[in-house]
Amino acid sequence: MHTIEHIYVDGAFAVPHGQERFELFNPATEDVIGTVRLADAEDARRAIAAAKRAFATFSKTGIDERIALLQRMHDAVLAREADLFDAIREEYGAPVSRGRWMARHAADVFAEAIDTLRAFDFERRMGSADVVMQPVGVAGLITPWNSNAGFICGKLAAAIAAGCTAVIKPSEMSALQTRIVTEALHEAGAPAGVFNIVTGRGYVVGAEIVASPDIAKISFTGSTAVGKGIVRASADTLKRVTLELGGKSPSVILDDADFSKAVPLAIAAGFMNSGQACIAGTRILVPRARLGEFEALAKATVEAVVSGDPADPSTDVGPMVSAKQWERVQGYIRKGIDEGARLLAGGEGRPDGHARGWLVRPTLFTDVRNDMTIAREEIFGPVLSAIAYDDEEEAIAIANDTSYGLQAYVHATDEARARRVASRIDAGRVLVNTLAHEPKAPFGGFKQSGLGREHGRFGLEAYLEPKAVLGL
Repeated sequence: MHTIEHIYVDGAFAVPHGQERFELFNPATEDVIGTVRLADAEDARRAIAAAKRAFATFSKTGIDERIALLQRMHDAVLAREADLFDAIREEYGAPVSRGRWMARHAADVFAEAIDTLRAFDFERRMGSADVVMQPVGVAGLITPWNSNAGFICGKLAAAIAAGCTAVIKPSEMSALQTRIVTEALHEAGAPAGVFNIVTGRGYVVGAEIVASPDIAKISFTGSTAVGKGIVRASADTLKRVTLELGGKSPSVILDDADFSKAVPLAIAAGFMNSGQACIAGTRILVPRARLGEFEALAKATVEAVVSGDPADPSTDVGPMVSAKQWERVQGYIRKGIDEGARLLAGGEGRPDGHARGWLVRPTLFTDVRNDMTIAREEIFGPVLSAIAYDDEEEAIAIANDTSYGLQAYVHATDEARARRVASRIDAGRVLVNTLAHEPKAPFGGFKQSGLGREHGRFGLEAYLEPKAVLGL
């Protein structure tokens, strides 16, 4: 059993003022594996005060000093990769292949921040003015459970590169990962108060961070509903806000696509991170003239996907993170059936041979209309919808007929045509015939998928304010 008793404030581990204990579960077994003592609003205020004190000095550091700190953080997190992988698998249920990438990604983001920082121009001449990019202030960083370590490190790396200090509120459901990351970052030897990590409830610790006049910027990854609340609460102090929110990503298979490649890629895009991904391609748009061919290939592909023990290398889809999330996904599967979609593969309940664990049968619906609930709402599980279209114009219209706009996928053999279609899809990223991630490219959404961008130059600029100096 894991017992986590500390938060991290002002360069030291500390026992929280908060008294609430939160149970941690192994989603593959449903067993309680530990508890974490949660911080409260008083703890958040202490962390904010520490970050504010540290900002006065850290904001004046030079690029070389920040690069050195980022490098130490990279090395320290990389040294705990094996421990982090074990925690990701145990408390989140990520399959082996995904979990290893997630563990390495937590260190990689620091290296990417260093590359961005080295190439970034903090002073620019614009007409008769000198424009200086200045750190915005103390940043409040609020991270989700579906890639906790990576989000902690990625947001912190950008803040430090800009010269900001930070108060981080990670998900209480990911306390094992948070403990390992915190221990590693402590070993990197940052000045006291440069980063503070306070695990607590969103409506307690998160709310205190968002309301505080000493927090200049919020970076939040999570649900659209919570993101809207953060915008409203931030308005009183006009905080700078970056939001990476929900998605209902279209995966557009054009009629010239090689289905032997496009169909498995589209299924993989939908089931990535066990379907618990805001960028998952959960709406697969299929040319009606080739729908039968798609259904045969897709059914076989989905039925070959293994939902099971995350420790088994053959597992593709791990369990949902919690009983609540499992019930949510089951409800959407029932809703799809009730609204008239045709179940092509999967369905309700656990996969055959599994009586425990929050495992979902990889599920694919066809005969889906874009006005059905399963095509409109973010399910956050391995449930995909195939939607037929008649021509390219209709495909683009369906792709854009959503309140979201985070990511999209286009599958085609004609590159010029794929580029044309990609240019007309309203999404922050469009991936053509690939699932590759580019950390130097901006990441964020159109419409209700968020505000602002993370990663690379755009991500760094989100922590900076431009100051124009004239007359010199």
